[in-house]
Amino acid sequence: MAGVLVFAEVGEGGLAPIAKELLAAGRPLAQALGEPLVAFIAAEKAGPLAQEAGAFGAQQVYVAEHAFLKDAHPDYHLLALEQAVKRITPSAVLLGKTPLGVTVGPRLAFRLGVGVAQDVVSLKVEGGALIAERPVYGGNAMARVALRQKPFVATVRPKAFEPLAPQANPSVAVQSIPVSLDASSVKVKVLERKKVEATGIRLEDARVVVAGGRGLGGPEPFQQLEELARLLGGAVGASRAVCDAGWLPYQYQIGLTGKTITADLYIAVAISGASQHMAGISTVKNIVAINKDGDAPIFQEARFGVVGDWKKVLPAFIDEVRKLLQR
Repeated sequence: MAGVLVFAEVGEGGLAPIAKELLAAGRPLAQALGEPLVAFIAAEKAGPLAQEAGAFGAQQVYVAEHAFLKDAHPDYHLLALEQAVKRITPSAVLLGKTPLGVTVGPRLAFRLGVGVAQDVVSLKVEGGALIAERPVYGGNAMARVALRQKPFVATVRPKAFEPLAPQANPSVAVQSIPVSLDASSVKVKVLERKKVEATGIRLEDARVVVAGGRGLGGPEPFQQLEELARLLGGAVGASRAVCDAGWLPYQYQIGLTGKTITADLYIAVAISGASQHMAGISTVKNIVAINKDGDAPIFQEARFGVVGDWKKVLPAFIDEVRKLLQR
């Protein structure tokens, strides 16, 4: 059979958010191709997740269950997905731009002898080809990529698509796919896993993000940023320079080598707006910049900007927000 296949990753307690976003991205492709939207779930126990995939749009769910698929080991997931693709023969395969997806996707495409579009934020079928768009040059331009040989393989940037509204009691066909996984064929061994404990709203999920840059001069000013974020119900982020300096852990880093955010409001304090940082906020709806350098690149993208010393601007800004919230 053909179809648009979503590689549905598993998170804690259910499908990962990217799986639901991929189902939303895949639906119009499936409609354009006149083929079903299918999900492939590879896990130690994948069956209970099938109904969740159906609720978020999958018309058919394939599950592969194996003890080796308990963790997100890319080699085992690649083997499982490759076997599933050869059996299902989909027209397109969508993966998330996640640590697992960016490792599995290109290797799958290589094994299938086809191309891959990576980090895409827009997808459509046109003239029998898959047309994908992806940000380039730090988000300052969009590249259009055409894949003409099936199966089309693409990795999709998280938060580029909103999940579909879940359906109650979905009727979805579930089929098990036996996979052969041999430990001797896997060369990479995971020796240890360390989980970073985090509290509050995740940067990737926050609708408001308050971030600071090297211009703050040290870690202490981030207490003010945390206060503002708390007032606005948001999260705190940072530039790479801040994390490289050890002022904040790397899970706070926003940018090309950090996290990508899709907040409605992004308040950048003492951040110049280097291209690698802007790549992580290219889909933010509103940017507010506070910087004493009026020529800082971030002002070219900011909807609102304040040229001034953050030590004077930020406390006044926080006071005003507090007054507005008390009305």
